[in-house]
Amino acid sequence: MTETETRGGWLSREELRDARERLPIVYVEAVPVRVDDRGVVTQIGLLLRASAEGTVDRELVSGRVLYHERIRDALLRHIESDLGPLAMPRIPVSPQPFTIAEYFPTPGVTPFHDPRQHAVALAFVVPVLGDCSPQQDALDLAWLTPDEAAALAAVGDMSGGHGVLLRQALAHVGHPV
Repeated sequence: MTETETRGGWLSREELRDARERLPIVYVEAVPVRVDDRGVVTQIGLLLRASAEGTVDRELVSGRVLYHERIRDALLRHIESDLGPLAMPRIPVSPQPFTIAEYFPTPGVTPFHDPRQHAVALAFVVPVLGDCSPQQDALDLAWLTPDEAAALAAVGDMSGGHGVLLRQALAHVGHPV
């Protein structure tokens, strides 16, 4: 009987490239929100990032789930990585996604496109209470009202289908789109 491989969750660039060519990769995506005392969404946080193609787009918090990592832990890690260690996200004990997005390397299969890979992303609305600031490769973090976010999502200025996810998140929290 062979032992199960349990080494770290990081793949080398070559291993990740090979995996992306052979199987779907699991991601989490988070729509960070501010809520009032009644739990009504008052603001939505969107990151500004430069892409490899040279465009600058608004995006959601997003990233891979590592081997042997719980979904909750992946959400916390990516929110801290993108919004900073003082974001104070409020993730339920048993998080439930508002949708599942399937990204394909072939455009048009779904509204979600990632030229690198086939990916399955669990998408969550996550209230944050603390101070947030753009981290890593994010150029800016903007807090928009739900109406402003809906207008941005409608014009299609978000890459890879993030506008579709934003519209779905707004509908999930009861905001008309």
